[in-house]
Parts: sequence; C-alpha cells; structure tokens
Amino acid sequence: MLLAIDAGNTNIVFGIHQNGQWIHEWRFDTMPVKSQVEYEKFLRLNFLEANLKLEEVEGIVISSVVPQLNDVLQEFSASLIEKDPLFVGPKIYDRLPVRTKRPYQIGTDLVANAVAGHQIYQEDIIIVDFGTALTFTIVGKDGLIQGVNIAPGLKTAIKALVGNTAQLPEVPLELPDSILGTDTIHAIQAGVLWGYVSMVEGMLDKIHAELGKKTKVVATGGLSSILHPLHERFDEVKRHLTLDGLRLIHEIAGND
Repeated sequence: MLLAIDAGNTNIVFGIHQNGQWIHEWRFDTMPVKSQVEYEKFLRLNFLEANLKLEEVEGIVISSVVPQLNDVLQEFSASLIEKDPLFVGPKIYDRLPVRTKRPYQIGTDLVANAVAGHQIYQEDIIIVDFGTALTFTIVGKDGLIQGVNIAPGLKTAIKALVGNTAQLPEVPLELPDSILGTDTIHAIQAGVLWGYVSMVEGMLDKIHAELGKKTKVVATGGLSSILHPLHERFDEVKRHLTLDGLRLIHEIAGND
C-alpha cells in the first residue's frame, strides 16, 4: 500500500494506492497549516472508516508546493511508518525519466504530471491541469519538459472577481447554456467559464502551432469536468494523473 500526498495551495490530497488502483482519496484544506497531530488524527480516522490498517502502508511519497507544510508533513509521516517519506524535489530529478531546464522553478505537482504523462503515454503530450492554477505542461517524447503555461484557476478567478467587487454575489461553478448573461450570476458564469473554454482552446491552438504539430492532450484536476465543451479537445481526462505521477516517482526513486 502506498500513501501519496499532494499538498497544493487549496487542498492536501491523500491518496491510497493498492492492488493497482487508487482505492481512496481524501482532501483536507491546506490553510491554515495544522499541527502534525491534526493531520495524523485526520488520516487515522479515515483509515478506520475505510477499514484500512496503517501497518500496511509500505511507503509515502509527498509533493508539496507549500513550503511551510514540509516540516509538518515530514513529522506526520514519521509518526505513521518507520521509513522516511520520499519528497519530490530537485534533489531526485536526476533519477526521473523527465528533464527540466529550471529544476528550482517548476512546481513538484507539475513534475509529477510530466512523469505520469511521459511514462503512461510515451509520446509528445500537453497536460492541462485544472486546479488552483490552470496549467499547461508540454512534455516531449524524449522526456524534456519543453515549457509550462500558468493562469489563474477557475475558482481563483471567480474568488478574485467577487472578493474585490462590493456588489457581486457568490457564484456557483456551473457552465450556462447561453453565453449571453441575463442576470448578474449568469453574466459572471458566462464571462468566466466560457472565457476559460476559449482560453484553453486558444492556448492549445497556439502551443500546437509553435510546436509545428498536433500532440496528445490529457486533462486532469477536479474542475476539468465543469468545462465539458472542452472534452472534445482532450484525448483523455485522467482524474488521478498527478497521483499516478507520484506513484511512478516512488517506484523509480523511492528505493534508492
């Protein structure tokens, strides 16, 4: 059994991989940072409810883009199993099948996406990740991360709009049928969500044009399901791509 932890700016995802599949996935708000005891209590409770045993965890792999969490996650992991967790970071990149020209400037979650995309598909690929940020990671068949594009994510964009405007209401993330807004909520949904559809379409077109060829496009991230008109532009929507990347990284570098 493998415990994969993906600590992002919005959520910490705890994934349990066993017998070739992700059998459980739990989320915990990233902020405010909790104590090691609180994370341990959260995980032990979820293990109990899922009828799992912590003694069966054979390894822990961690991706964190929140530096203030790292020490807490290290202590948390040490309280669960005797073996040290594998932290994804520049120190292990030379052992991975992907390469980056800027190892200290790329998020470890994007490296996990790149590893998963490269190892699973073995061809030129664009990975579109709908998270706190909307990211496009371009990976060549040879494993070189050719580039990354980053934009605010859907929730981030709507939160910024509503939070900085006095009279705007909370807006549910639902793609309206019509792009012509007929009330305030509809107008924001049409502007932001249909705007993101156009942005993703336009970005993919420009990336393909600069590469001079079409490539496989795989989407991941929980919010990818909201923008369903984009699904015809994706070869696959793979929910657990980041976790799969962490699993593969642990298989490749975890025993060294």
